[in-house]
Amino acid sequence: MTSHSQDGDRLNMHATAVAIAGAGLMICGTSGSGKSDLALRLIDRGATLISDDYVDISRTNGKLYLSPPANLAGKLEVRSLGIFEQGHLSGIPLKLITKLSDSPDRFPMDKQTMILLGITMPFCTLNAMENSATIKVELALQRILRGAAGI
Repeated sequence: MTSHSQDGDRLNMHATAVAIAGAGLMICGTSGSGKSDLALRLIDRGATLISDDYVDISRTNGKLYLSPPANLAGKLEVRSLGIFEQGHLSGIPLKLITKLSDSPDRFPMDKQTMILLGITMPFCTLNAMENSATIKVELALQRILRGAAGI
């Protein structure tokens, strides 16, 4: 899916992460797929940056936590404008993984999950460039936080 390196109970992934109401959202996709752009739009809607481009993931007591690598903390790439300093959070519990695709399934047939560091996490697939992508990811996260089955 994405490039990453793993060391015991830690993992570094090529992804962008934001916190929405204290819940971690990790956005995965290839370079140029819209990870930073989607994060910027979510930040405009009230999310807080965790990390852009690479994310450190740690496992503690059966849960996964998101933090920025030290060299990327507080930095957000805004395409065509450069790198901007941004308030950020660290140690936020991962609740949802969003995979970016140009053509996601209209109706996923099965509950979508991914295993990271031995822990099964829910994910959804979205097109980051759709105008509704921010609302869709917020809805998916709300569903998870309410404890509803499936995404």
